[in-house]
Amino acid sequence: MSKFTSSTLTAVFSAAVALSMPSAGHAADNVHLMLDWIPTGDYAPYYAGIASGIYQRNGIELRISKGNGSGDTLSKVAGGAADIGMADISALFTARQRSSVPLKMIGAVYAHSPHSLFVRKDSGITTFTGLEGKKIGITPGNSHRLYFPAVAAAAKTDPNKIEWVTVDGSAMGPLLISGKVDAIPSYATNFYYQNKQAQRAGKELAFLPFVEAGFAIYSLAFHTTEASVKNRPEMLKNFMKATTESWEAARDNPQATCEAHVKAIPQVDLDDCLGSLKATLGFIFTDHAKQAGVGGITTERLNKTYEVVAQSQDLDPKLDPATAVDMSFLPPKK
Repeated sequence: MSKFTSSTLTAVFSAAVALSMPSAGHAADNVHLMLDWIPTGDYAPYYAGIASGIYQRNGIELRISKGNGSGDTLSKVAGGAADIGMADISALFTARQRSSVPLKMIGAVYAHSPHSLFVRKDSGITTFTGLEGKKIGITPGNSHRLYFPAVAAAAKTDPNKIEWVTVDGSAMGPLLISGKVDAIPSYATNFYYQNKQAQRAGKELAFLPFVEAGFAIYSLAFHTTEASVKNRPEMLKNFMKATTESWEAARDNPQATCEAHVKAIPQVDLDDCLGSLKATLGFIFTDHAKQAGVGGITTERLNKTYEVVAQSQDLDPKLDPATAVDMSFLPPKK
């Protein structure tokens, strides 16, 4: 017979529920988070954070909706359709200058950008210099194309010897696998399932991370309105604390994190989630994050990021990028 009585179990359950609830007198904030894209395994920590009670325990009733690109997400946040949005910091800089959008970044997701070029292993391309004389498939306005001159310069590669071929986004993977283009741009977090598709065709992929050429800039981040910065500081602090805890929980138990994610988003295969999540965590928990804090930034890398974005987007090079960020909502660095 079990040593636990029904009254003991009831007490244990009640205590667990109490721990997962915000303190008395402080109702949870309803928060709508809009992603920058569809909820692949990259976003598993947030769904798992809801399922495990991390957000609720920190006073946040979180709702998540998919996005349609960084620019669209920022537009929706600015218009009040979401409280917080995930978007590339380049879209923030551009929106603030060109449209005077009153938004600020409140935390970095990636300590450096996952921009990469995917190639076939049998192509023999192992460096950026190896792309000279080759074809790269690209979609209109793709940030990889905008950033590539800086990458090429760092990698001592002649960008004028590379042919860029405009293609439909959905066709890029098949074109690479079939050998009709030699490389395609993608985030390193997408490598697992892209390579799985190639393996079905009897091929293997490899990738060239921009960061290996010394191209270390910020990219995906959390953003909110200046009104929320002024009027809802506690909500933002609670959100960033819960998010940091969700990242740590995902790092400590990726299997449980992805099981929770797949339960919420059944369209995502468990192995795809695990592959994407592992790559994503590698961009969150880095040596840079040890210096700046998880989710934090340094002035040096922020300035470098803005320099690259301003050059590629024809923005005012003299603007101080610190005016576009507010890192005061992050939990203390561990």
